Amino acid sequence: MSVPIYIVDAFTEHAFGGNPAAVCLLEQPASEEFMARTAAEMNLSETAFLWPENGGYRLRWFTPAAEVKLCGHATLASAHTLWETGRLPRDKRAEFHTLSGLLTAEQSEGGITLCFPAYELIPAEPIPGLAAALGAEEGDIKEVFFYADNALVRLRDESTVRSLSPDFAALKSLPPRAVAVTADGGGEGIDFVSRFFAPGIGVNEDPVTGSAHTALTPFWAERLKRLELTAYQASRRGGVLKLKLSEDKVFLTGQAVTVVSGLFHARP
Repeated sequence: MSVPIYIVDAFTEHAFGGNPAAVCLLEQPASEEFMARTAAEMNLSETAFLWPENGGYRLRWFTPAAEVKLCGHATLASAHTLWETGRLPRDKRAEFHTLSGLLTAEQSEGGITLCFPAYELIPAEPIPGLAAALGAEEGDIKEVFFYADNALVRLRDESTVRSLSPDFAALKSLPPRAVAVTADGGGEGIDFVSRFFAPGIGVNEDPVTGSAHTALTPFWAERLKRLELTAYQASRRGGVLKLKLSEDKVFLTGQAVTVVSGLFHARP
């Protein structure tokens, strides 16, 4: 049995930018073993699996090492794929049933807009060993918050964020499941920059992380006193996100490009 599978670069206007995700289109639920082994085979930061359910689609996300509860770029890639393949009319909203509840995606002027729940930010004490694991100085860390199982770390400035060269083995040994680092933007219409490290779930550095921006958006909205922001994730591939905070929701807008389409020859 063959399964349609696509690789989509998300949060970018062009191939080889943004964050690549594999999208596996199923007719019915697959076993967790199949999904985990397929994600390991694809070896991208996320592989999305979706099948029809309750008038929308069940959506699950796997890294090469673990299932995750929320993923932005693979959700963007999934909606893009549904519209591109004609499985969903372009004027119809995509609805996804996930471990984080109902998520939606709609065509918009700027590309595709996702509606995600905003994370609650909890102030935290400095994490021993974090600065060294990130490749930073203790004085570079200005604020630390927890959201879900992750840490959000505000650094001194944009250049510090961009220049980090983490010790991923050391970072993996620390309590946070993943670490989002951020600083004020460097101008040219960018409000803030970030990077995202998650060696504990098999992703040393994620190129563009939509889920992290559901914490970064309320964080920077409070500090910049604005509800609409533009962010840049300063990974090697890089990606731009247009963001809007509305009460307890974050709207993330980005574009996507299909780079591979084919069949996966394995039984779900």
